[in-house]
Amino acid sequence: MEASSRAATAEVRKRLDELTRAPSGVLEKAKDRLTGHPRAVSGPELLALADELFAVARLLDGQLTLRRALSDPAGKPDERAALAGRLFGGKLSDAALDLVETVARQRWSRPIDLVDAFTTLATEASLDAADVRGELDGVEDELFRFGRIVGGDRELARILGDRKAAAAGKGALLDRLLSGRVSPVTEQLLRNVLTGPHAGSAENAIERLSDVASRRRGQSVARVTTAVELTPAQEQRLIEVLGRIYGRTIGLQVTVDPSVLGGLVVQVGDEVIDGSIAHRLEAAGRRLAG
Repeated sequence: MEASSRAATAEVRKRLDELTRAPSGVLEKAKDRLTGHPRAVSGPELLALADELFAVARLLDGQLTLRRALSDPAGKPDERAALAGRLFGGKLSDAALDLVETVARQRWSRPIDLVDAFTTLATEASLDAADVRGELDGVEDELFRFGRIVGGDRELARILGDRKAAAAGKGALLDRLLSGRVSPVTEQLLRNVLTGPHAGSAENAIERLSDVASRRRGQSVARVTTAVELTPAQEQRLIEVLGRIYGRTIGLQVTVDPSVLGGLVVQVGDEVIDGSIAHRLEAAGRRLAG
């Protein structure tokens, strides 16, 4: 995403924060009543807002003409916002319509960036709901566990990552896998992201969601692969060591994989620290062959 779209996304995320923050104090509440300031602050309201924003992202993804009209640099910001109001008025909640108009007022590098912006807004609204419901930790854990399930099942990963597969079919499959087993927030995020036309690798898409949830908790994620279960004391020691290395709070997502033989493989963002015995043996073999 180029600079103008990054700046635009930052602006609309700031507006989302304003719309999902409960009014503080008598004066702000009175102002809201006078101005009709739309807010979505309860768990159900935030889940509904996220659904609306995901729906707008899907609509724009399939409508190039509409994307161009709402991001046309030749038009004035208020004119684009007025167009958004005419098109979406009466079809969306006040908070969702406010965000659509806010998006239309921004300057975007490319029309397709509107789709990414609404997907980002929807994801944040869904995680706001998890926060309000006191489920943010659980949602992150559920996303990680489902990612491990997908990563361990080639056929499931292939189906969910197939860009040409029907969204309805993927949705029905996800219903069978998730319904009643995970938080409504986790189900909402996975259903909308994995049935989107640009999901790509299902495992990577889920990993990105997990990273966003972790950042909302003020942490970076370290994905740790180990040959045997770590004890609580070992996990705590690893958290402390990684915290000193990276200078920030680190949360662990641990996967047991006997093929590493011993030691650990640790991934933080794009950086991989491979201290496994398997890696050392492979390196030694390359040196002998050379």
